[in-house]
Amino acid sequence: MVETLELSHSIVMVTTDMPGGSNGRGSGVVVSPEYVATNCHVLANSNGANIAKFRDGYQPIALKAHWRRDICLLKFDPLPFKPIPMRDSTTLKYEEEVFSLSFPAAAPVPQPSYGNIKGIHRYDGGLIVRSNASFSMGSSGGALFDQDFNLIGLTTFKSPGHRAFYYSLPVEWIKELMASPEITSLKTQEMPFWALPMAQRPYFMQVVIPYQNEEWQTLKVIASQWIAEEPGSADAWYFLGLAEEGLQQLELAKRDLRKAYVLNQRDLDAMLALSRVAFAQKDLPALESLQLPVSALDKEQGAQITLKIQQLKNGS
Repeated sequence: MVETLELSHSIVMVTTDMPGGSNGRGSGVVVSPEYVATNCHVLANSNGANIAKFRDGYQPIALKAHWRRDICLLKFDPLPFKPIPMRDSTTLKYEEEVFSLSFPAAAPVPQPSYGNIKGIHRYDGGLIVRSNASFSMGSSGGALFDQDFNLIGLTTFKSPGHRAFYYSLPVEWIKELMASPEITSLKTQEMPFWALPMAQRPYFMQVVIPYQNEEWQTLKVIASQWIAEEPGSADAWYFLGLAEEGLQQLELAKRDLRKAYVLNQRDLDAMLALSRVAFAQKDLPALESLQLPVSALDKEQGAQITLKIQQLKNGS
């Protein structure tokens, strides 16, 4: 599409000179005439960095960094690229369609990936965006866009495992960093928040591996701790209900998944879990009540619920 091609002109490859003579690569986004935003872990402890676009290279003249948040800004003499408009993460909604652009595996041109917003998690004054628009090595510092081509996040890290979760950092952190002082060194001992020991990571990260491994009791403990800290988090209630579903505690699962849905009526995953519980309990009215809201967000999943309703009506 023409718009995606135009956007790709503002996505750059970031290259670094690493100790020992090797090179590192990542992605970056032009967010002003002078600044390219990227992830600090792309740059950290390198001997130097530059950006490349259309076989031309550009050397930064300064750096701004928030190592723990993993947001860095490379400053240049005004660049010949159009800055990307930014949309605050507070305006985002679950299941919005999104797409990413970045340089995975050192691709010669930015590569797109498509998906939906699956989670919006409060952390350190911002909202970390989880989507199912996949990305891989080299995509760090790439762009996550909404359907109006606004930048809504920097593609940064993903969970391990076969059902990976993909996370992007909020544009608010980019804006805050623009107002911070410049620094002179790429050397740091600080680790990004997402690479800390597991117990020090935010709860939205701690739940992932128990979920992937179907360690339901462990998941229930972590989700309960999350709720104690953030009782208004729909995601915390969702993972608690998911754990209870896995433990066959269906009445508890129904109660807590319902709380997730009440807190966030665009929580498709919570609705789908509720539909599984309703089907297992042969609760036809509950299943019928979910058919329309699920279909409004995902027609294929809505069709699956229609089939389940028909099965219950047929007594199968």
